[in-house]
Amino acid sequence: MLKEGKVYVPKDEELRMEIIQLHHDVLVARYGGKWKTTELVIRNYWWLEMTKDIGKYVEGYDMCQRIKNRTETPAEKLKLSKVLEKLWTHIMVDFITKLLVVAGKDAILVVCNRLSKMTHFVATIKRMSAEGLARLFKNNT
Repeated sequence: MLKEGKVYVPKDEELRMEIIQLHHDVLVARYGGKWKTTELVIRNYWWLEMTKDIGKYVEGYDMCQRIKNRTETPAEKLKLSKVLEKLWTHIMVDFITKLLVVAGKDAILVVCNRLSKMTHFVATIKRMSAEGLARLFKNNT
């Protein structure tokens, strides 16, 4: 069946993929990418959402993904972390929660020195205000 001088391809995914493959994978086309493949297929065939199908095929084609030009800028070079020299100038803080209640406390505040990995554990409660946390931190470290 012809539509505007082009062969209408029925809704048969295998047939459509074969047509795309014949226009994309051949040596003459040289893995032309989405738009080149679309241009070649459109010359002789027509079906609904053919551009979408061609795009899906090209995106899934391994060789195209390998040789495709990347437009994003490359990542910067890795930078060395600052070497820590003094104890307790850089710390990590975390909570351990959902513990059994003992003496009215149900959580633990963990304060760890990044240089020596020395750690302080402070019994506390799960629901604490920012002011309460600051006071607890000041009084126990």
